Amino acid sequence: MKYLRSIISVLLVVVMVFGLSAVGFAQEVELEFFQNKREAVETFDRLIEKFEKENPDINIEQNHVPDAETVLKSRLTRNNIPDIMGLGGNFTYGQIADAGILENFDDASYLTSTQTAYREMLQDLHEGNSNYGIPFTANANTVLYNKDKFDELGLDIPQTWDEFIETAETIQENDGTPFYLTFKDAWTIMVPWNSLAANLQGENFIQRRKDNEVTFKENYKKVAERIYELLDYGQDDVFGFGYSQGNQAFANGESFMYIQGVWAINPILESNPDLNLGAFALSAVNDAAENMLVSGVDTVLTMNKNTDHPEAAEKFIKFLLEEENAQFYIDQQMTFSSVENVFQEDPTVVDLKEYFETGNIAPFPDHYYPSGMQVPNLIQGFLHEGNVEEFLEELDSEWNKVQSR
Repeated sequence: MKYLRSIISVLLVVVMVFGLSAVGFAQEVELEFFQNKREAVETFDRLIEKFEKENPDINIEQNHVPDAETVLKSRLTRNNIPDIMGLGGNFTYGQIADAGILENFDDASYLTSTQTAYREMLQDLHEGNSNYGIPFTANANTVLYNKDKFDELGLDIPQTWDEFIETAETIQENDGTPFYLTFKDAWTIMVPWNSLAANLQGENFIQRRKDNEVTFKENYKKVAERIYELLDYGQDDVFGFGYSQGNQAFANGESFMYIQGVWAINPILESNPDLNLGAFALSAVNDAAENMLVSGVDTVLTMNKNTDHPEAAEKFIKFLLEEENAQFYIDQQMTFSSVENVFQEDPTVVDLKEYFETGNIAPFPDHYYPSGMQVPNLIQGFLHEGNVEEFLEELDSEWNKVQSR
């Protein structure tokens, strides 16, 4: 009897140990956060560290890979869907939303803490008016400029396209380089292209193009002509240098201006912290009051609707949307927040503030081009050849091919 009681006691201890282990194991949640911005890895790491301290039972594994959109599409075909995602607010996001694999956030109370304009930009990317993601941050296409160099020549920020070109000519007349162009990397061509197209393509162009009411050939001639004109004001061999080289060259004072997005500000200042840097919207038209800043959703937060841990995944998204954390992110990344009451106050981008205050903001046109068109490569080829008519016909042809698939 004594022996039997000993066995029972041992068994009870074993059951308790395994029971406690099972409870502990059940409480440990592992989530993958797949995001597409290489420059934001460290910033997200710091936010994840803070989140995990507040939520010790949840582990977030950040996953960033080169060519993230292609990798994600490949994973989706294998039904290997990350728990949480930070994606660009572009055509690919719209495709993923239409695939029916993302959570619907229509009833999420925190959705209304984000700005309506950016929610609508995301809705326009997919069918219907539901919200399959939460806009987290916004970026902007800009012309970065060296304030000290501008002061040396007594230059003001140009308010119209004609003034923009006059400014470039004045710089050349004084033996300076107006722009450092990085067209070796085709994607960088989209910065001036989007600024011009958003202002010149006409109202509702994308929808009207989908309905075959207009064509690129009809509406984009001025866009093509003006981006080609920029070649006259770049450094020698604008197709021989890429983004990283452009950041370094501009930081070193090799040009007065640099047509890039706000995402380039941090890398430039890391190279030259003493650079007196400013940013303005590319003046694409000759009516200053009509000129629009191109801004879109830089990161949309979303989640797999079939994740094994929906509450934990949603908790991380809500954490990122908290004002303190949203502010930390934009301060680190020099972007703008889609979260209400969170503002970018850095003096570098102060001249962009009026566009947000007046609502003179337009979405990125290329976010609505079918990805199969390979528009950056088409524009790069056009800039080599210079035939406007052939290029615009090719844009229409490629649009039609992709849309008919």
